[in-house]
Amino acid sequence: MTDNILSIKNLSVFFHTEDGCNEVVKNISFNLPKGKILGIVGESGSGKSLTALSILGLLPYPKAFHSPQSSIKYKTIELLNNPNLSHYRGLKFGFVFQEPMSSLNPLHTIGHQIAEAISIHQKISSDIAKQEAIRLLGITGIRNAAHKYDAYPHELSGGQRQRVMIAMAIANHPDILIADEPTTALDTTIQKQIIDLLLKFKEELNMSMLFISHDLHLIKQIADDVIVMKQGEIVEHGTCEQIFSHPQNNYTKKLINSHNTLNFNTKETKNMLFEIQNMVVKYPFKKNFWGNTSHYLYAVNNISLSLKEKENLGIVGESGSGKTTLGQAICHLIKFEGDLKFYNGIEKNFRKSVQIVFQDPFNSLNPRMNIEQIVGEGLEVHYKEINKKDKKQRIIQTLKEVGLSETDLIKYPHEFSGGQRQRIAIARALILDPKLLILDEPTSALDITMQQQILKLLHNIQKDRDLTYVFISHDLNAVASIADKIVVMQNGKIVEYGNKQQIFENPQNEYTQKLINAFN
Repeated sequence: MTDNILSIKNLSVFFHTEDGCNEVVKNISFNLPKGKILGIVGESGSGKSLTALSILGLLPYPKAFHSPQSSIKYKTIELLNNPNLSHYRGLKFGFVFQEPMSSLNPLHTIGHQIAEAISIHQKISSDIAKQEAIRLLGITGIRNAAHKYDAYPHELSGGQRQRVMIAMAIANHPDILIADEPTTALDTTIQKQIIDLLLKFKEELNMSMLFISHDLHLIKQIADDVIVMKQGEIVEHGTCEQIFSHPQNNYTKKLINSHNTLNFNTKETKNMLFEIQNMVVKYPFKKNFWGNTSHYLYAVNNISLSLKEKENLGIVGESGSGKTTLGQAICHLIKFEGDLKFYNGIEKNFRKSVQIVFQDPFNSLNPRMNIEQIVGEGLEVHYKEINKKDKKQRIIQTLKEVGLSETDLIKYPHEFSGGQRQRIAIARALILDPKLLILDEPTSALDITMQQQILKLLHNIQKDRDLTYVFISHDLNAVASIADKIVVMQNGKIVEYGNKQQIFENPQNEYTQKLINAFN
């Protein structure tokens, strides 16, 4: 009989609120056998992450608390209210958090943070810890690992930051790895590399794993057993084969059958919206003896493309390929060389006409401002003549357009789910009535049902407003739904550029073929 390395019994999670106690995880029980992978799936707000955070006592206690019957045991050791719990974090348990930018210290280099995680639990010299940190960066897929050792979190792409988190989590060869959406920000090819890497460590170390994800395709690839959660409860639990081949619960069936079937089918127009000629974005890489820059890192390297009105452009490529940098250059958020021309009067009112929705809404929304202030901030700058009453009415109308309500005006970003925060970010962009909306990974952190809702929302908004989208994503399924033209980027360059049918049905470039094969 397989020994259980982790046993959870009757776990409940409560939060103190102004209205009393709110039960968010409801009396759940499950076991994690030694050397096995347990997948936990469910929509945003189902209690997946709260369950994982409870294991290592990372909830905001005492605001959060557990029922007296709750029990979490590592082997025979009770972890709940254990005064020595810090000993197990990082040594016996590795944790890959969902939002690496919020989990990494912005004041320290990534190499220092990994080396520190090693030094806390292993009695080795700082030089050996540094070499091990560089090795871990390399095996998690970060190029130029020795150079990246001295980089700060903000200097890395979202996917690279996630790989740093994985390197930290496996640094001390833990017995149990808790991976909370570990591939959220990664493209399909890197996802496969990370999955293969985790499986390799699982076999070499006989490591057990809790793998939390909204991506059912990944769960099917990696998990031995699967738990399906909804509104804090386990609605189904079985082997991976049982869950995917013969689901019993209606909610499980809904999740498994969910996939993006939306097709935007935008109307073809003749009017050009913008043209790019020989765009270059470069950063200083090395300096010579006199302090002058001798080498540059080319994030965007000699790119040319064009887009017509009401035509949607998808930009795909692996993490660090230059997708986001290109989008930010189009918005004039970073400096670039080359020519970028806008038409149809956009240049005269550029800041109103071109808006961007960033990848991580939690970090792009000011936590000290309520929703009315966040959405209405642009009106203060560009529509100073509007009186307070009309301004508030315009904010309410825009919130309703994205599926929110007037009661949300006084709330703050932390009071919303990931999908709701993304709607707020979209509303903030829409309120200025733009002609071009750049969407940087708008669905990457969302579960499949929430992805569908956001894509459907974007579809409806485009029909109502005649918008043009630049859609940046590693999710080829989402890109297939929204894009008319697709740009495939690698190492700052365009390796393939064409219409959607051409890219998906007859890719010419080897890298594009690799992406499509990983997607299928």
